[in-house]
Amino acid sequence: MSDPHRTYLDFERPIAELDGKIEELENLSNDQSGVDVAAEITALRTKSSKLLTDTYAQLDPWRKTQVARHPNRPHFRDYLSALITDFAEIRGDRCFGDDRAIIGGAGFFRGRPVMVMGHEKGHDTTSRLTHNFGMARPEGYRKAVRIMEMAERFGLPVLTFVDTAGAYPGVGAEERGQAEAIARSTEACLTLGVPLISLITGEGGSGGAVALAAASHLIMLEHSIYSVISPEGCASILWSDSTKSKDAANAMKITATDLKAFGIIDEIVPEPIGGAHRDPVQTIQKAGDAMERALDKFSDLGRDEILARRKARFYAIGRSEA
Repeated sequence: MSDPHRTYLDFERPIAELDGKIEELENLSNDQSGVDVAAEITALRTKSSKLLTDTYAQLDPWRKTQVARHPNRPHFRDYLSALITDFAEIRGDRCFGDDRAIIGGAGFFRGRPVMVMGHEKGHDTTSRLTHNFGMARPEGYRKAVRIMEMAERFGLPVLTFVDTAGAYPGVGAEERGQAEAIARSTEACLTLGVPLISLITGEGGSGGAVALAAASHLIMLEHSIYSVISPEGCASILWSDSTKSKDAANAMKITATDLKAFGIIDEIVPEPIGGAHRDPVQTIQKAGDAMERALDKFSDLGRDEILARRKARFYAIGRSEA
């Protein structure tokens, strides 16, 4: 049966209309009116499934941006509950306070001890306000540094889950050193002597994402995005017109396919047809498999080799053979 609470994106309107008709027919068949609509329901389901497949086979960068921001995509706490056992949260930056946009701590990933952290956007109004829509303040990035320093001390690999429109740009955050905190967190990623595996689950926006994603191995979900600025922000700067966001998205090369071709990311995890929000369990399972494979590649390497590989990875970005 179709989900009455499913949120459809603008470009999915034809699919929504078909699913609505299916629901109407299902309700009709359930009211014991004696009307046999099974054949019609089957035909409509086939048509809806094909339309969904065709639509997602040709998403442009702007539509991928919309999918990456879908409110029902699995968020960090979903990955945490499915992939990490015996999680012990670490709170506070030992300087100002605890930022709830970034959650992190220690736990076991498929039996392997790790430090783990990620951006949490929240699923409803209350949780979104609590987590500030995944936009971290300086305390969040200083907490991230604290977690990475602990990982270094105990020789534990680090897993990060990135999903943020960017760091919070408020006055208080700037007063408390937002740029410096992001830079310190990025530096901690780059100088970490243990493996750092990062997964971009939705939006990878600006320095707020880089601060957790300057990794040994960087993975993106198929319909996630990663960029130095949002398409809206880019359009506002270049054309003073945020309505040109689609043009900006096309020009910025923000999709996983583009970034893999440039060598900026290492791996793409395919999403279920229709996006991660249509089958969160399958998405999280595949993402976990990719992170496990990545960890295995570094399991026998010493600190110097881990650092050397990360250094070579970033030096190779943007280089030409010519």
